[in-house]
Amino acid sequence: MVTHDDTGVVTFRFVCPRAREVFLAGDFNGWASDTHPMKRTKNGIWVCRLVLPEGVYQFKYLADGEWYLDYAAFGLELNTFGWNSVVLVQTRSQRQRSRADESHVSEELQWEPWSEIAESSRLAGTTVR
Repeated sequence: MVTHDDTGVVTFRFVCPRAREVFLAGDFNGWASDTHPMKRTKNGIWVCRLVLPEGVYQFKYLADGEWYLDYAAFGLELNTFGWNSVVLVQTRSQRQRSRADESHVSEELQWEPWSEIAESSRLAGTTVR
């Protein structure tokens, strides 16, 4: 899981209680697998905080020599080496603009699959249970 604040501090959290060591690697550090060690909390969550400028970054966790994706990050992206997790670092004003843009989504564009299934079933003379 990845979060960030308005000052550019990005917090990476990785749940792997049995790991002995975990590192954070990504395009923000040239994919160096040993420069950003993560610290283990008492409950087995590994944490690393970085200051990153605005942008989109790809990353992975390296736990005991095995690479892991973060499915709770901002997304996944495929490149020539495989899948990577993605973090989007935005300023406060960029996030506010994004939220405002999302709030203008027309109700007509919102898909409600159950209503379509029910309507198709009604037209076919069957019942959806």
